[in-house]
Amino acid sequence: MIPRYSRPEMTAIWSPETKFRIWFEIEAHALDALAEIGTVPKSAAKTVWEKGGAATFDIERIDEIERVTKHDVIAFLTHLAEIVGEDARFVHQGMTSSDVLDTCFNVQLVRAADLLIADVDKLLAALKRRAFEHKNTVTIGRSHGIHAEPITFGMKLAQAYAEFDRCRARLVAARAEVATCAISGAVGSFANIDPRVEEHVAEKLGLVPEPVSTQVIPRDRHAMYFATLGVVASSIERLATEIRHLQRTEVLEAEEYFSPGQKGSSAMPHKRNPVLTENLTGLARLVRGMALPAMENVALWHERDISHSSVERMIGPDATVTLDFALNRLAGVIDKLLVYPDNMQKNLDRLGGLVHSQRVLLALTQKGASREDAYSLVQRNAMKVWEQGADFLTELKADPDVTALLSDAEIEEKFDLGYHTKYIDTIFRRVFGEA
Repeated sequence: MIPRYSRPEMTAIWSPETKFRIWFEIEAHALDALAEIGTVPKSAAKTVWEKGGAATFDIERIDEIERVTKHDVIAFLTHLAEIVGEDARFVHQGMTSSDVLDTCFNVQLVRAADLLIADVDKLLAALKRRAFEHKNTVTIGRSHGIHAEPITFGMKLAQAYAEFDRCRARLVAARAEVATCAISGAVGSFANIDPRVEEHVAEKLGLVPEPVSTQVIPRDRHAMYFATLGVVASSIERLATEIRHLQRTEVLEAEEYFSPGQKGSSAMPHKRNPVLTENLTGLARLVRGMALPAMENVALWHERDISHSSVERMIGPDATVTLDFALNRLAGVIDKLLVYPDNMQKNLDRLGGLVHSQRVLLALTQKGASREDAYSLVQRNAMKVWEQGADFLTELKADPDVTALLSDAEIEEKFDLGYHTKYIDTIFRRVFGEA
């Protein structure tokens, strides 16, 4: 997590100030529940809220204590006792460190998910606007990087919209899966704390009680969360890679916005490089790389070990901050993307009509030719275009085997671009649900 690829709202979720404030709220809400049950005096809970709630926790002081205790939660509780005074002895009654650490981590992941979902919404809005803008902008579809058949540029963007709509649903599901709370004490048995405390803390923090924890919240939840972030990152890369290909000089059907004063190369003043989408490709690799350690965290020893702890201290902030930045960058790229319909038409025309080969093939079969014979007829004329630069329509009309089955008018009719876009409205209704 470095400032270059960070946004302040997401970064704030992972700051020490936020973490210690959440720790305090967990402890204070638990104390309220203990007071209600009658385990601790209600006056103690009130004092802790009044003094701790108004306090600004001294991070340097907590670090100083931890250098001695070698235990972060104890260091925080010691500092809290310095603030609260005698009633601090009732704090953390029957709890273990994981109750605080795991519940806090899940609160942070939920907050991060909320920002990521909002990021996807912003991207979806940009994709939808540009998709409708270019709904009928005809371009070439490619398979294996080679010209296939015509589509529209709006259809490309609609496909991306549908993909990120699925990403949004996955983030919502991942948020729900990780939104659990554990206040169950050592080895998760509730031996020294009433389950009602957990229920109270969960409600106050917008979580649900973990049905059964060991001494930690099960890490399969977190594995799914980070795997979901990896899938979203992969979708970012797919769209970024498409834009990078479309910006190549030989293609130039779309291009990242190039701002006044921007420079593309320190050596070549003419350059306009796809730097943003290249950057997104790299960031996606980082986010995906954090999914595997999260999966390896699932297998902990018995009721608890801390082999997952160092991993999560890094991937929690890094994965969410990086993905937040990437989603916002991609939304900006789509919002300001330069689109060149004239170049799309030039590229469509580049192969002399070969993009209509399937229609001719099908027409020949409908006139009685076997599929194998029809394929050979069309292919032998298509190869003249590839190898000699001939015109496909001209070659077909000059082939007596073709004209024996199809008239010139019938052949020409198969070269209608509109044929390939007749179901664009149907696709858009499926994607956007609009008439």
